[in-house]
Amino acid sequence: DTPGVTRDRIYGESEWCGRSFVVIDTGGIEPKTDNILLKQMRMQAQIAIETADVLIFLCDIRAGLTADDRDIAVMLKKSGKPVIIAVNKIDQIGAPPLDFYEFYELGFERDPIALSSAHGSGTGDLLDAICSVLPAPDASDEEDDSIKVAVIGKPNAGKSSLINRITGQERVIVSDMPGTTRDAIDTHFESQYGGRYNIIDTAGIRRKR
Repeated sequence: DTPGVTRDRIYGESEWCGRSFVVIDTGGIEPKTDNILLKQMRMQAQIAIETADVLIFLCDIRAGLTADDRDIAVMLKKSGKPVIIAVNKIDQIGAPPLDFYEFYELGFERDPIALSSAHGSGTGDLLDAICSVLPAPDASDEEDDSIKVAVIGKPNAGKSSLINRITGQERVIVSDMPGTTRDAIDTHFESQYGGRYNIIDTAGIRRKR
């Protein structure tokens, strides 16, 4: 329940109605902030927006339609990508509450989808909507034969900085604050000397208390 648990881009594979695709979880976007960590989270989310084929704009029915939601909607519209609004935390059975219809004000082409991540209701409708706008499958997709390399160490040893240096991109958030990396983060990388790798950044390991 703590805000900001997800910070980097987290990748997972999914399949629905015979279509396979990768889902990218991102840290929450704070459109206006001076906090260095929140700025880096926003940058990681922006990279995900640029690389994705479909965008799911997840909103919170309990918070209602906020000014930040409107700012994020503007950001997503500028991307030119298909956007699906999913209004989360609608946990009751039956028709959605009246507050749900506020999200039509964001002005996207597709109707919002009522969703409960906790109970799973609405996820079928969301997956149907995703598959309806996915690009045609690429016949040239190859099976992943990359070498998997895990980077392990105590907190703040510099694991994320090393991965950013190897890949030549700001793939993972780097901070002096111990515990910045909280998930196992996959980074696919092709070496100029040959070979494909999946470098896995991990959260720091502490001695048992």
